[in-house]
Amino acid sequence: MRKNNNLSIMIKVALLGAIASILMLFDFPLPFAPPFMKIDVSEVPAIIAGFTFGPLWGFIVIVVKLLLKFLTQGTLTAGFGELSNLIVSSSLVVTASLIYKRKKTFKNAIFSLTIGIILMSALATLSNYYVIFPLYGLPMETFAPSMEKINPLVSNVPTFILFSIVPFNIIKGALNAMILGILYKPLLPRLGKSYGS
Repeated sequence: MRKNNNLSIMIKVALLGAIASILMLFDFPLPFAPPFMKIDVSEVPAIIAGFTFGPLWGFIVIVVKLLLKFLTQGTLTAGFGELSNLIVSSSLVVTASLIYKRKKTFKNAIFSLTIGIILMSALATLSNYYVIFPLYGLPMETFAPSMEKINPLVSNVPTFILFSIVPFNIIKGALNAMILGILYKPLLPRLGKSYGS
């Protein structure tokens, strides 16, 4: 019985990963951020998996979507963009899923997503500064001043973080949370039987 249940979860998680990979195709930049930073709503299926089956499964959905993207589209960033997506998406999905586990209500879902968005924005800043930009060969100290043409509020690293990276991630997280909020009620029968119930 347990084997059948695990198989059912794996099939659903694989399906959610495939949906997330498709959703990654529908991305768009924001006018105040670098053009290579694009928003999509592919975290929604991962959050659904995290809320329903647990944080690990939400993380696996993120891994599946990135593997499928890599296999079907390749990469334009030598894998750095995918690494950034893994770090940022996981911080939102895993954090929100862990908090939601304690109390499975709509109010707590919103609270958990809010905390997840805050953590995601913080980790996005750290990962971009210490990992992603250096891997691209673009130290943020060198890149930030060039952003002034796109965003007049940016002139150095602190303003780039404050007026570009942080709002980008807050908007990205809020958009995913908003869509999940719309889907929450139809999904409630499934979420109500989520892990730990």
